[in-house]
Amino acid sequence: MAFTDADVQNALKNLIDPNTKKDFVAGKSIKNVKVSGSDVTLDVVLGYPAKSVWGEIKAMVEDHLKKNLSGAGKVEANVSSKVVPHAVQRGVKLVDGVKNIIAVASGKGGVGKSTTAINLALALSAEGAKVGILDADIYGPSQPTMLGVKGSPVSNDGKMLEPMIGHGLQAMSIGFMIPSDDQAMVWRGPMVTQALEQLLNQTRWDNLDYLVVDMPPGTGDVQLTLAQKVPVTGAVIVTTPQDIALMDARKGLKMFEKVDIKILGIVENMSTHICSKCGHEEHIFGSGGGEKMCADYNVEFLGGLPLDINIRMQADAGAPTVVTEPDGNIAKVYKQIARRVAVKIADMAQDHSAAFPKIVVKST
Repeated sequence: MAFTDADVQNALKNLIDPNTKKDFVAGKSIKNVKVSGSDVTLDVVLGYPAKSVWGEIKAMVEDHLKKNLSGAGKVEANVSSKVVPHAVQRGVKLVDGVKNIIAVASGKGGVGKSTTAINLALALSAEGAKVGILDADIYGPSQPTMLGVKGSPVSNDGKMLEPMIGHGLQAMSIGFMIPSDDQAMVWRGPMVTQALEQLLNQTRWDNLDYLVVDMPPGTGDVQLTLAQKVPVTGAVIVTTPQDIALMDARKGLKMFEKVDIKILGIVENMSTHICSKCGHEEHIFGSGGGEKMCADYNVEFLGGLPLDINIRMQADAGAPTVVTEPDGNIAKVYKQIARRVAVKIADMAQDHSAAFPKIVVKST
């Protein structure tokens, strides 16, 4: 029995993408459908990086078409991902070489924000995206240590800095420019915000799908500069289940809402403690706080991570969990969080500013 391109599209309207929870046709993922006799080939282009599940999606699409197209012969689905720039705050233009910026923030220090930021960046990279990390914590930069990268960035043209590279990530931090780890940055607010703008805009980022920004804790100068001058696609809030941490995380969330930056979701760190001797799991900081905060503010709970000594040791050693144990349970959680963040961004309005020609007015 002969069938058409439209038949293939109709058959796929009933197949739900497990990551976006939408059908593949509504998600505009189905491209280049070709029917030759009873054989079908098509491309499935996902708007988010998901290299670890390409195989599952390929099998799912092929099996679905074989069952729902009567008389189908050979069916081949080619799965890939393509990340595009998405809309940011009004009046703020995109950074050269960067499609999307993800701010990772917390209301207070000590909740594992930097560890979450680096593992999120590495998880997005592991899923096939081109990723960078910007350490916006000028007073307490930790990303050089977590990436295990030493040395200082170079400038080939005397204007732009080349990013440092660690575990496949493009990275920039004031920490790369400080002569020693124990040197304090005794700077006032305006110097700090100027340094952040320079680190962002004077780094030659190379075609990044995502730039993850590790924010300093709090709601001060740096956060306001980020909101007003940096094109942020969305923010991830990191908290622990502890009431004190949640109080401050709520303030961070409200700040982003006030400045029109979309909250992508909340990550609860140190959700449970797993004993390294016996494996017993205990909610030492309380339980359910992250989910309750999500319910109160109608935002997504992206995932919970345990208080595990290995996460700390691996980050301190310059080889975070996602690269040290890529197939482990904790890396799996980070990758699930990364996919959800990427899917949330893919659902947002696209940025089309690059599609418009520049208009130059000349006097003749």
